[in-house]
Amino acid sequence: MAIYAVGDIQGYFKPFSQLLKIIRFDPAIDQLWIAGDMVNRGPDSLQVLRFIHNLGDAAKPILGNHELHLLAVATGVRPQKQGDTLDEILNAPDLDELIFWLRHLPFVYVDKSIKTLMVHAGVYCKWSRKKLIRLSKEVESVLQGDDYIEFLKNMAGKRPKKWKKTLTGWDRYRFIANACTRLRFCSNKGKVDFRYKGPPGSQPHKLIPWFRHPKRSCNKWRIVFGHWSTLGYCREANVISLDSGCLWGKKLTAVQLDCEDERIWQIGCS
Repeated sequence: MAIYAVGDIQGYFKPFSQLLKIIRFDPAIDQLWIAGDMVNRGPDSLQVLRFIHNLGDAAKPILGNHELHLLAVATGVRPQKQGDTLDEILNAPDLDELIFWLRHLPFVYVDKSIKTLMVHAGVYCKWSRKKLIRLSKEVESVLQGDDYIEFLKNMAGKRPKKWKKTLTGWDRYRFIANACTRLRFCSNKGKVDFRYKGPPGSQPHKLIPWFRHPKRSCNKWRIVFGHWSTLGYCREANVISLDSGCLWGKKLTAVQLDCEDERIWQIGCS
C-alpha cells in the first residue's frame, strides 16, 4: 500500500491520468489524497469528478474554493464567472449525485498513522490541529444539512478578517471556510488577507505566509495543501505545497507520503 497526495487538478484529466500511471497508482491497495480544486479552468472537470467519485474509498478528496463555487453555481446562488468551465457538469445527468457527494466531502483530512493532515489552502495561525478539525466539522455539518443553500448564499466575502471565538452565525462559518479554502497570507496579529495572491517575498511587508507565521499553533504534524499556484511545489519545515500551476500550463505534482524520502513526481500540463 502507498499513500499519494496530488495537487490542484482543476479539470485537467489528461495530465492527471498520466500522473497516476507514472506513480503506478493501484486503487485496490493505494490511497490517493486530493488537495481540493478538482474542477474548473480545465476542459475535463466532469471527467475528473466522475473518476475520483468512482474510486470510492481509495480516494480522499477535500473541498477547495472551486468546489464551493461549483456548489453555489449549481444551486443557483451565483452565476458563473468569466473563465469558468463548469457547463459540462451543470448539464450532466448525474449532476445531483455529484453535488450530493461534493457536499459531503470534508474540508480537512487527517491520518494519524503518518501524522499528516491535508487542507486546501492552509491552517489559520491561531488554530491548533484539534481546533482546525473541530471548526471545520462545524461548517461541514451546515453544508451537509438542510440549510446548505443559505450557507452558500452567505459564504461569499472577505470578512471577518480575524478569528474570534465569539464569532457566530454566517460570519463564523464564512471565516472557517475562507481559512480552509482561501488562506495565503496573514499579519503578525492574525489578520487574514484574502486579496494578495503573489508568491512569498512579493507581498506587502506587513503580510506573512501562513506557514511561516512565528506564532503558528499547528506546527507538529505535517501539513499538505494546494491552492497557492504562485508558490508552486514547496517543501518547507513540516508543510508541503502541491499546487504547481497545472491550470497555467505548468505542472501537476504528486508526492508519496508514507515513505521517508517523500518521493515526488511531476508532469507537464501544457
